[in-house]
Amino acid sequence: MDQFFGGLRKLFQTGKTVIDNYVFQLHYRLTVIILIAFSLLVTGRQYFGDPIDCISKDDIPSDLLDTFCWIHTTFSVPSAWHKEVGEEVPYPGVDKFVKGEKKVHHAYYQWVCFVLFLQAILFYLPRYFWKAMEGDRVKSLVMDLKSPILSGEQLKKRKKLIMEYMVKHFKHHRMYALKYFLCELLTFVNVVGQMFLMDKFFDGEFFKYGLDVIKYSQDDQDIRIDPMIYVFPRVTKCIFHLYGPSGNVETYDVMCVLPLNIVNEKIYIFLWFWFIILACFTSIVLAARILTLAIPCLRIYFMRFRCRHVPLKHLKFIVSSTNIGDWFVLYQLSKNIDTLLFRDVISELARKLEEGEEFEQENLVI
Repeated sequence: MDQFFGGLRKLFQTGKTVIDNYVFQLHYRLTVIILIAFSLLVTGRQYFGDPIDCISKDDIPSDLLDTFCWIHTTFSVPSAWHKEVGEEVPYPGVDKFVKGEKKVHHAYYQWVCFVLFLQAILFYLPRYFWKAMEGDRVKSLVMDLKSPILSGEQLKKRKKLIMEYMVKHFKHHRMYALKYFLCELLTFVNVVGQMFLMDKFFDGEFFKYGLDVIKYSQDDQDIRIDPMIYVFPRVTKCIFHLYGPSGNVETYDVMCVLPLNIVNEKIYIFLWFWFIILACFTSIVLAARILTLAIPCLRIYFMRFRCRHVPLKHLKFIVSSTNIGDWFVLYQLSKNIDTLLFRDVISELARKLEEGEEFEQENLVI
């Protein structure tokens, strides 16, 4: 298990420069770690354990039955799901199969480990796109401003470089901000789209899966029916054909136990709740982003929340003088440098912008 999960440690490592927010990190860091861990867990159980055991009263090698039924899938009989266990059927969904009767095939368990890994890749894509489009801009601006051993002369030089960059690129950061907002929107589209993907993967059972499990936990224990057996049956059936001694085709109706589904059902009930929570958090962030775009004065309070040492009059002047792109770059800087240093940056930038406005007004008068 150490070999399986040791490679995930790198995803826990955080970079020195922050270019996104905590909810964004939940997508590409925590969720990716969870999905890869689940994928490795299922892979270890599936390929190095015993994922299926089929039972037959005839002299058919058990390994042969297990391999055949694993490859060719198993099935359940829907008419037997609500029959009395121990009296009418040995297990819900397991009953004598009559030709022409409806049956539900179960093939997903062969693909769970691959689907989980694919989901991890999809969750990382918004981060990949944003990192490629961001181009280490914030990292280049921040440089080593987090270092506690910089001399006063070095700090002055770094602040001067930031000032020169902001003045030179004044009102040229709109596309930079919009690219990030687009990646945030992509995270929401991804998590909702993955819910539809899993619902399709489980033949329309995923959306109601969590609600059914909650309802099941509240029902009377004597009469309740576990809804997880419909999606992840622990016992299924398999039809095996073999030539008999006379050369005729013989049909064997066998019962198979799927211990792997004990793991799968726990994984997907967790993912059901986690994706709902993640979608809610992401929608809140998107709502805040829309308000920030629509109501410029809110940008003051977002910046004020992060940097209370910055004079309010300077923040108001900066926001009124810049567009959403410049504000966003400054907001990114506030995450990466000391608050007192950021106060000096904002104050100096406000002074420079005021001097620029006065200079333009004087030229207009002349």
